[in-house]
Amino acid sequence: MKADKAFMWNAVIVNEHESAISVSISTDADSVIGKWNLDVDTKILNGAAYCYSWETSIFLLFNPWCRKDRVYLTSEEWRNEAVLNETGIIWRGTFNRLKPVIWKYDQFDDNILECSLYVLHYIGKIRGSKRSDPVKVTRALAAAVNSADDYGVIEGNWSNEFGGGVSPTKWIGSKEILKKFYKKKKPVKFGQCWVFSGVLTTICRALGLPTRTVTNYSSAHDTQGSLTVDYFINKEGDLLEDLNSDSVWTFHVWNEVWMCRSDVDERYDGWQVIDATPQEQSEDKYQVGPASVGAVKHGDVLKPYDNAFVFAEVNADKVYWLYTGETHPLKLLRKDTQAIGKLICTKAPGAYERLDITQIYKHPEKTQKERYTMLKALQQSRNIFARYYLNEDFNDIHFEFILKDDIKIGEAFSVQLMMTNKSKTMDYKVDVMLRVDNVDYTGSWTDVIQKRSFEVIVKANSLHEVSLEVAYNEYAKKLREQSVFKILCFANVENTNFEYYAEDDFRVRNPDIKFIIPETIIEGKECKINLYIENSLPVPLRKGEFTIEAPGFERPLKIKVKSAVPSGSKALAHFNFVPPRSGVYTLAAKFVCKEMRDCDGYQVIKVQYLSLEMNGNAE
Repeated sequence: MKADKAFMWNAVIVNEHESAISVSISTDADSVIGKWNLDVDTKILNGAAYCYSWETSIFLLFNPWCRKDRVYLTSEEWRNEAVLNETGIIWRGTFNRLKPVIWKYDQFDDNILECSLYVLHYIGKIRGSKRSDPVKVTRALAAAVNSADDYGVIEGNWSNEFGGGVSPTKWIGSKEILKKFYKKKKPVKFGQCWVFSGVLTTICRALGLPTRTVTNYSSAHDTQGSLTVDYFINKEGDLLEDLNSDSVWTFHVWNEVWMCRSDVDERYDGWQVIDATPQEQSEDKYQVGPASVGAVKHGDVLKPYDNAFVFAEVNADKVYWLYTGETHPLKLLRKDTQAIGKLICTKAPGAYERLDITQIYKHPEKTQKERYTMLKALQQSRNIFARYYLNEDFNDIHFEFILKDDIKIGEAFSVQLMMTNKSKTMDYKVDVMLRVDNVDYTGSWTDVIQKRSFEVIVKANSLHEVSLEVAYNEYAKKLREQSVFKILCFANVENTNFEYYAEDDFRVRNPDIKFIIPETIIEGKECKINLYIENSLPVPLRKGEFTIEAPGFERPLKIKVKSAVPSGSKALAHFNFVPPRSGVYTLAAKFVCKEMRDCDGYQVIKVQYLSLEMNGNAE
């Protein structure tokens, strides 16, 4: 849909009188799609054709190829990716175990434009001249995609029970969700942040808005607007739920849309954050943005919309307080200025690779610019939380918290605490508590998996290690959808009044689905695709099922694994499909069973053009 040359386009339009008709629109080069006064050729049901001039302005789509449009994007590479690409990657997992997941946007599929216009008009309530304003449109869409305070597209569910709907990890793309919503006119069950983001990307791209999905690892949820994330714990290392309202999500996925911000300042044109995941209300609705990424980086947290909330998501400080009772003062245990926004990434344009965009949101950690920006943001906040530094008078013992990476589900894992006594003369007695908790990716604690206390003497000028081993049978029954654990360490050096607290996220890795494809795949010719997943568990896999999306499939294909899969064996499946056209495409698959969830894989395939020689028609 390039508009840098004349073209004709079929669509459904809605005029300012709220009537909808099917039309065929032709335009000259460099026209602004946001607001046209055009002649419209209209075909009505009896087949007759009429040509007339529309009396009022038509507000329809945005044109990122047109220099006069507020969403004009100079980079052809990014236009191809953020407007035209129908298959993307959304990152999930944890910072130390990234999990790329294929997502089918399918913004040009049949009826997706009609679905998107319905969401904008009837759910988002964007009508008349507002349709030409990308700020108003994207803000409305951020609210309309979730069902928290309207009858939006997706109902969120962060529990571990998904009866009456589909688990968020089972969705492969937006098409099935949007078509189901458009048909039944009620929220689709269920979604979490990456599902909201994937669907919002589809709608925005269908409307011509350059959009990409973005993942922030260690994403702060600042409920009080203080730009800090405050945790209150007791001597046992337990979080005090009554005092804690802030949280840190293992990862959070939102969207960026490219636009001119004539309502703010031209310095803050470019990528803008919008977020459809219901977290906090903004102007009485669960919506975020558009918030200028440039304003976030420079600490201008008062700019519209929701810049302070986004700033905290990527740059808040984590502060840990020891609570010993109402009559005792709080004690600062630790301040972590680097724990939030560890990595911010999106799909690279034109490649199935990760692009690190952390630097467009924040200055490098530990730099003077980063601390200056934080101070600047705090000075603008109406709810400034006093910021303290740890008392580092005692530094004889150095603590190092170690987690072994790359653990596959089914394997045991261990947590180690290394204590180095730098004193040449003094021995120290240290009380240590190591604990492994089951959490969901939003940072909510659920179950204690294992906990162990140690009393050790760390000799002068020596190294001492304590460790906690966790076997598969200890964590298997408590695993949630994302397979994430919170590893905690609490240590007290006796007779020093020094206490150490640390935590980290840890994720066991599910096996990937592997594809076996023919050497040559030709358009219009049936081919057979094999796929499998290896059972890494010490127990058999039961009631397994593959879900596959491939070019030409009207709906996802489901293949059941008929028998149990023993430990170390492979669950196998195959399917036949006929590639509808030549080009580069993506096969995507999910696998679920009683013992494992959230397993996926993808394969990029190249479909060759069917030549006359291949078709056997050469003379």
